[in-house]
Amino acid sequence: MSNKNPLEQSVRDQLQRYLTDLGDSEPRDMLAMVIHCVERPVLQVALEQSHGNQSKAAEMLGITRSTLRKKLIAHNLQP
Repeated sequence: MSNKNPLEQSVRDQLQRYLTDLGDSEPRDMLAMVIHCVERPVLQVALEQSHGNQSKAAEMLGITRSTLRKKLIAHNLQP
């Protein structure tokens, strides 16, 4: 399956690697794991791009500022 989105292809490649590394073990909570692993760097980049302005970062992410703050706390990214 050809994929033109490099980010999506990278995620697919890493998930295949993860599954290969698991061997005979059954994967569990893959979606939650991916969301957790991807969400943290996305939040960090948004904050960097907005120079720490949480309102601008929230706007970039398409979420409310209060949701952003909850996510920052959940990922231990509070300044």
